[in-house]
Amino acid sequence: MNHPTAQFLLAAKQAEIKALQQLSETCLLVTRISELVHQLQRERGISNIFLASGSELFALQRQQQLVHSTKAEQQLRSQLTAQYLQATESCNSSRLLSGVCLALQGMDHLAELREQVGKQQCTALQSTEAYSRLIAAWLAVVLESADLSCDAAISRQLVALFNLLQTKEYAGQERAWGAMGLASGQLSTELAERLLLLQQAQQHSSAVFLEFATTEQQQQWHLLEQATAAKQQQQLRAMIRQLAGTKAPVPAVSDLWYQFATERMDAMHLLQAELTAQLQQLTSATVDAAQQQLQHHQSKLTELAGLPASSGLTLLIDSSMPGLYGASVLPQPVGEQSVQAPSRSFYQLLSEQSQHIRQMHAELTDARRAITEQKLIDRAKLLLMQYKKLTEEQAYRQLQQSAMKQQCRIAEIADAVVKALKPVNT
Repeated sequence: MNHPTAQFLLAAKQAEIKALQQLSETCLLVTRISELVHQLQRERGISNIFLASGSELFALQRQQQLVHSTKAEQQLRSQLTAQYLQATESCNSSRLLSGVCLALQGMDHLAELREQVGKQQCTALQSTEAYSRLIAAWLAVVLESADLSCDAAISRQLVALFNLLQTKEYAGQERAWGAMGLASGQLSTELAERLLLLQQAQQHSSAVFLEFATTEQQQQWHLLEQATAAKQQQQLRAMIRQLAGTKAPVPAVSDLWYQFATERMDAMHLLQAELTAQLQQLTSATVDAAQQQLQHHQSKLTELAGLPASSGLTLLIDSSMPGLYGASVLPQPVGEQSVQAPSRSFYQLLSEQSQHIRQMHAELTDARRAITEQKLIDRAKLLLMQYKKLTEEQAYRQLQQSAMKQQCRIAEIADAVVKALKPVNT
């Protein structure tokens, strides 16, 4: 056995452990972001009612919520500082750090928005839009974190979490638009279409969540959608569609709408909390398993120390490995009796490590498909906004309507848009 070769085997496993440990820290970061997003969503909804009522409603609730939001922000900032600014090794993802920087810039100016809300110096719509932009920036960081995952099982859970968060965000925006429309009496046809769009967006994101969620998480989701709050909201959705085009304010219904929508979102938050807890357990178990494999490798190599590197099965005579392209005669398998057991064990360690990496890459491809598709949709929306001067809502609606008309997935339409509108370097 060649000693430098054995060292590279251990180095490969150590590199895997290091990547998994970094991934574990990233998952903790995602947990912090998920909690901040939840608190910002609550703050957005409470601020909406506070503004719409002219400070008469939810004044105390708003002050209490600001405490929760501030605590979640402090925890996230501490995690970011420890993980990226005080760490001995720098992060190698410029996209992730750029996304964090953008979201933090929004947080730096959140105090100004809160002051405007407190003084009734902005409308409920302006406040809701500002909070939504900030939440979208943090969700983009979660998506980028999922794209950096080096483990298939963890990656699947990150994809599930992102789509659960995205579903919850669409639900929060639906709550905001519905509350504003019912309270003001401006139940226009345009508002009804906007609410329908948000409902369809929730269906899309929840479908991806269910694809990557565990069986237990899928069952919890189905129970959530069968709960009283979800059924009551469905009835109110139908009522809004019937009232579309009228201008009679229905404040009592607005309160019910907000109540049921909030209960449904709170149920999503409970599922979110369980998912993040399971994610932390999974990352810890994965790191432990990799460290045990390293110890196994070290123990096995100690047993094999001193054996000649040329003895037994090697890469050069392994017929399972790719060789001469187009060869008409397959290499004959090496006879069992000619292979020394100890050396075969060393080569087996090498082969298992190589196979482990290949399998992990193949499994990651499936999870990253969902991430790539989400980024395609975001890119297509941006291009439509730039080239056709559309709002984000109009751009997404155009993608969605095209997908329905052509009976295909929205990601396929997004891909076609990106290819058609992508700037060409000259």
